[in-house]
Amino acid sequence: MSEKHNDFIGDMMRENQDDYNNLPGKGKPLPKENLQMDTFQRFQKTAKDAGFLPPWLKLQKEIASLLKTAKTEKDLEDINSKIKKHNRICPIPMQKNLVSFVNLEKAKDNWSE
Repeated sequence: MSEKHNDFIGDMMRENQDDYNNLPGKGKPLPKENLQMDTFQRFQKTAKDAGFLPPWLKLQKEIASLLKTAKTEKDLEDINSKIKKHNRICPIPMQKNLVSFVNLEKAKDNWSE
């Protein structure tokens, strides 16, 4: 079993070893928060700090903005179309009801949260 296997990452690290030896923070202990969070929590924090928003949150902000200026039935049709898309891609607890003129004011409050 002395076959050589492909180790692309290992090969790249060996070729660029100087880059890895000069990383900022090398030799310093990891921040305590890294040890208290799992990988997904660290990813969420890093993404948030970098300004990343999931598509459903971007859409949520867009819907909230559109609700402020909605005046016609066509406006509500467009908004409800976006709400349906939002509900397909967001976590289940974040799903919202469609909007009509009857519940427009309440919807403005619900979407501005």
